Amino acid sequence: MQTRVQIRAKTRLLAALVIVLLVLAVFDDYQGWRFLLLGLAGTWWLSHRWAQSLAEKLRLRREMRFGWAQVGDQLEERFSLENGSAFPALWAELEDHSNLPGYSADVATGVGGAAIFQWRTQRPCTRRGLFTLGPTTLHTADPLGLYQVEIHDPHSMTLMVTPPIVPLPQIEVAPGGRAGEGRPRPNAPERTVSAAGVREYAPGDSLRWVHWRTSARRDELHVRLFDSTPSGDWWILLDMQADVQAGLGARSTEEHGVILAASLADRGLRLGKAVGMVAYGQPLAWLPPREGDGQRWEILRSLALVQPARHSLGEMLARLRPTLGGYTSLVIITPNARGDWLEGLLPLLWQGAVPTVLLLDPLAFGGEGNPEGVIQELSRWGVQHHRITPDLLDRPEAQPGHKGQWEWRISPTGRAIAINPPREGWKALS
Repeated sequence: MQTRVQIRAKTRLLAALVIVLLVLAVFDDYQGWRFLLLGLAGTWWLSHRWAQSLAEKLRLRREMRFGWAQVGDQLEERFSLENGSAFPALWAELEDHSNLPGYSADVATGVGGAAIFQWRTQRPCTRRGLFTLGPTTLHTADPLGLYQVEIHDPHSMTLMVTPPIVPLPQIEVAPGGRAGEGRPRPNAPERTVSAAGVREYAPGDSLRWVHWRTSARRDELHVRLFDSTPSGDWWILLDMQADVQAGLGARSTEEHGVILAASLADRGLRLGKAVGMVAYGQPLAWLPPREGDGQRWEILRSLALVQPARHSLGEMLARLRPTLGGYTSLVIITPNARGDWLEGLLPLLWQGAVPTVLLLDPLAFGGEGNPEGVIQELSRWGVQHHRITPDLLDRPEAQPGHKGQWEWRISPTGRAIAINPPREGWKALS
């Protein structure tokens, strides 16, 4: 990709005046015509030379921090406008062609001769998805505006904006699997709770697990590790059926469901679980259970891209049934209050799956459908469930972009690693 440079004359009036004065100077001995001719011709030449010099020696460099972010994160870019010409660019207008919603790096500035001017932009990422930063067009001109210079830089960079990860301490996932932390222990009782140790508190841990003596001694929260807590795989099922969604934008069942899936997947992986995810949307996301940071990145990437489709939760449950083993924790996230999917849940219960249903209340999101019938049926079956309303994410600590949330970077091997916001790491658009 090569930078395209174009110089355009904004007016033909000066050229016409020079031609007229040239004719008058030839056919009339009046010295004034010659002085005017030299003045206007010199101005014309100087303006063109000025514009040509800027076109040849004005360079723009655009850099950003890494290649992905979470909703709510601040996208930071650094711009360097270098002028290798002796002529200053008295004004320069940068036109940004990025397609990131709510983001624009357009700016008007200037730079002196043989000088460099740098500036930074910072804007929040407001929507998940795959977007493009760039290309960029730089507009400038000579001081009189006789010639306009357009420098189009085709370089761009793909930006992945993943859903945010927020703490959800009030939501507990029903444990599946046999008793035992790490490996099944078939001879241990299924419900014993003997503590085997402690670890640091992580967002999402229940306060009932806090070991207060250790927390007081170390001056930070620690939670118990239970010797025989169930350790089955987690499957997260996100219902993306288009005609059951309610609400708009950030206050919609679609976006709340995506945030719930991302946050619970992160919790499961940090607890050492093998976590899988199915989102029957467009495109289909089908990730079998795995452990580790690589799985976290795959889940976040899939959730960043998924959009509603026509497939129902009932279809998803039927398709998943042959894949599930017994004692699997099944997290179902759905706004479907009609309950037509409950029939598909029964075979999974008989198979030994342990479901947790997060029912996004469509009425609370401005839609239609009363979830009471589904809630009563789940209670009758003994299925753990939570009723989700929009105020779940209204708490300051659960807001996307909150300073306490996890942030990530990609290692050279492609792993997603939880870190604090990086100080450096600029990468030029290419």
